[in-house]
Amino acid sequence: MALNDTVAQVTDRIIERSAARRSAYLARMRQAGRDGPARGHLGCSNQAHAYAATGPDQQALATDQAPHLGIVTAYNDMLSAHQPFETYPELIRAAARDAGGTAQVAGGVPAMCDGVTQSQPGMELSLFSRDVIALAAGVAMSHNTFDAAVYLSVCDKIVPGLVIAAATFGHVPAVFMPAGPMTSGLPNDEKARIRQQFAAGEVDRATLMKAEMDSYHGPGTCTFYGTANSNQMLMEFMGLHLPGTSFVNPGTPLRTALTRAGAQRALAITALGEEYTPVCDVLDERAFVNGIVGLMATGGSTNLVIHLPAMARAAGIDLLPQDFADLSAVTPLLARVYPNSLADVNHFHAAGGLGYLIAQLLDAGLLHEDVQTAAGPGLSRYTYEPRLDGDRLHWSPGTGHSLNDKILRPASDPFQPAGGLIHLHGNLGEAIIKTSAISEQAHVIEAPARVFDTQDAVKAAFRAGELDRDVIVVVRFQGPQANGMPELHGLMPPLGVVQGRGHKVALVTDGRMSGASGKVPSAIHVAPEAAAGGPLACLRDGDLLRLDAHKGTLELLTPGALDRASASPDLSANHHGIGRELFEIFRRSVGPASSGAGVVV
Repeated sequence: MALNDTVAQVTDRIIERSAARRSAYLARMRQAGRDGPARGHLGCSNQAHAYAATGPDQQALATDQAPHLGIVTAYNDMLSAHQPFETYPELIRAAARDAGGTAQVAGGVPAMCDGVTQSQPGMELSLFSRDVIALAAGVAMSHNTFDAAVYLSVCDKIVPGLVIAAATFGHVPAVFMPAGPMTSGLPNDEKARIRQQFAAGEVDRATLMKAEMDSYHGPGTCTFYGTANSNQMLMEFMGLHLPGTSFVNPGTPLRTALTRAGAQRALAITALGEEYTPVCDVLDERAFVNGIVGLMATGGSTNLVIHLPAMARAAGIDLLPQDFADLSAVTPLLARVYPNSLADVNHFHAAGGLGYLIAQLLDAGLLHEDVQTAAGPGLSRYTYEPRLDGDRLHWSPGTGHSLNDKILRPASDPFQPAGGLIHLHGNLGEAIIKTSAISEQAHVIEAPARVFDTQDAVKAAFRAGELDRDVIVVVRFQGPQANGMPELHGLMPPLGVVQGRGHKVALVTDGRMSGASGKVPSAIHVAPEAAAGGPLACLRDGDLLRLDAHKGTLELLTPGALDRASASPDLSANHHGIGRELFEIFRRSVGPASSGAGVVV
């Protein structure tokens, strides 16, 4: 089918807007590519240092006879999603040798778990960790000895940080490798029910702890459709994974085969062969449009509305909030995965998964097929599924129909006609709202504001019964300049209780939520943020606010309220302890959320 007119128009304006920046970026990448494989330009001493510990690969490296693969890993065994990466380097080295190449761990990058730091001081470092990861990967790749790279990553800030680094080294081919989701545990609706019961004081901590441990119970990504799994979707839609790799469980023969295949594919696309595929050619304007369409079609994480512009800037491309809004308006919602429904990503994968979804969107003219990918030319490759016949890995056409229409639907019969994210604007600034998980009656909320400067104050007010009414809860001074823009996911259980009591309730904040934002309408990423003098700093309790997801508006209705002096709370407590003092330069330098909250891009 012909490309949708809106998709074509948005792509064209991104190309036009980015022309100067993109042209300069590509010129740098082409020059780096023309310089040829970097190892040939290193001195003997440089190379000897690099190869001293490579054992059986040392001679091949010294004689420059084989393509060399750099492994950049986010392994640690505190993140369940990254724990499987412990064994990947040896597997990749063996796969490289079998293909006539070599591989080395170029370096590691930090990887923090937002699940551990939710509602804790460490969450204030979470968003900034993306830029630290990009810097750390840049250090790893700066040794300039690699013909291609593989990036081992799954979770929230890690994938975007590594994409920023991969784009910066865009003349180097790369394949991104996931580890897959953990097997399904406690059903997500049961977990959410027990969380709300605990918030309401109806169950004890032991009951809550058992539910949480039954939910997060083994190696692999958390199974809800949050930022980590939205990242995996993006890597397929944008052509940086091998097809069908995102949601294969860890520790399975298929996962092992895909890891080997990823390493060997990375070696095949170096400048030493006939299929040179640098990252700069994969990450073009069409790839980012495809990623945004995938985000909308799946109701993915709101965090990617921050990360995608930052990733794009590293590739010389400028994305604006209006691009997301316009693509959302023409992209049907084809998937419902928790928190948008009861199903988890394992159920989604079993129902047809990303292969089916990409096929539907291609057939509807909503994706660019004519892109370059790490797997080869054309996005249609990603409609195929990996399979094992004995020891032989191959790709077969995916299912032509959904195997569960409560989870995955065709473009001709979507869950809703427009995507899951909406751009809001009005006299309070601009923001986004994820609508795919909220009921139709919650799309428009008009109520008095209750204004807080911390999420702990919201929880205290809830426990005191002060929120048991129609209310729009405003949590300000949570933006990147104020305190690093932590996720405020811990507010969802108490606000969900208020909503469950029949009240109209919404959240407005310059902070973040996540892919798990739930059923409470939440206008998030408000910009300009309160700490930068944004309108939220003028609000007081009782001001009448209106959030209208249908019209895409966020309005203060109280006359004269914006003429007040801005509040200026003492934020010094957010700048010290648990490493926060180390990030003062980030808070001073960070850009607004609406353009990616970037420090290094």
